[in-house]
Amino acid sequence: MFCNQRSISGHGSFREETVAEEIEAALRTLSPDANAEIAFFGGSFTGIDRALMLRLLETAERYVREGRVSGIRLSTRPDYVTPEILEILSRYSVRMVELGLQSMDESVLLASKRGHTAKQAAEACRAVVNAGFSLVGQMMIGLPQATLESELRTAEEICELGASVARIYPTVVFYETPLCEMVRDGSYKPLSLEEAVMRTAAVLDVFSARGVPCIRIGLCATEALLSADAVMAGPNHPALGELVLGEQAYGRLLCAVRDAKLCGKPIVLEIPAREISRTVGQHRRNLVRLEQETGTTVKKIIGNDHIEKVLPRLWQPNGKSLNEQ
Repeated sequence: MFCNQRSISGHGSFREETVAEEIEAALRTLSPDANAEIAFFGGSFTGIDRALMLRLLETAERYVREGRVSGIRLSTRPDYVTPEILEILSRYSVRMVELGLQSMDESVLLASKRGHTAKQAAEACRAVVNAGFSLVGQMMIGLPQATLESELRTAEEICELGASVARIYPTVVFYETPLCEMVRDGSYKPLSLEEAVMRTAAVLDVFSARGVPCIRIGLCATEALLSADAVMAGPNHPALGELVLGEQAYGRLLCAVRDAKLCGKPIVLEIPAREISRTVGQHRRNLVRLEQETGTTVKKIIGNDHIEKVLPRLWQPNGKSLNEQ
């Protein structure tokens, strides 16, 4: 429904005989002490031909036995998770199972023609966790019928179902997919880049608050994804993750200024040096927004890695800031 895997992967076909060769080529790019894993991605690994799946797992397991990789991870659909599948995976060094949940809202799944229910998704999550695997919950922003509220509930439920890691994908529409046809007939309108950034940042706040790290925001910026021949519509941006983190940083900055009752006043910011770029935003976007929304102007930014949050300071009439006294 969602993905044209040929566009996303950059490969038009799969050749089993080249798998070991590709693994060897990848391992040659890593340092000897790197903690490497073999990953089977594509969204439905446990739904492919059973004999092929077993052969691929055997190939990966050989590298684990040789000590060249530490384990195996894979991605699949919730409706391709069964007790039999989990028992098979337990025979190998599979450490992590990623489930393409996309939404836990029944109306969104139905409108998106996802092909599985929210109940199946929840049951699959529980089964993966109970079988001893680490669960990665993948969700999407801006699907048909989705709202910010439904996306926030999805993030909360993914946390409650035991996910140790998350991925967030704002919906990008590829050619040769049903979503593409829905855009053409007017039944679906993708989010703008600004809408996607704001909603993704809000969802990321949920995962952050629950201590669930998000290891990916948006699709990988491959050459294929930047091509107009692959992407029809939607918030496709090579630095989407940075935009989202910048939006999240702006939310913290805005709260700090309001909590300190510094709206309309010139301030100096003291923040961790590593957070300066995100707090300022691309092209100083966040500082401009802060002045527009609160009347507050940032006169100076000080990097201080000994603190963990934004500390706004008030400037004095004589031009000296509190932290300079």
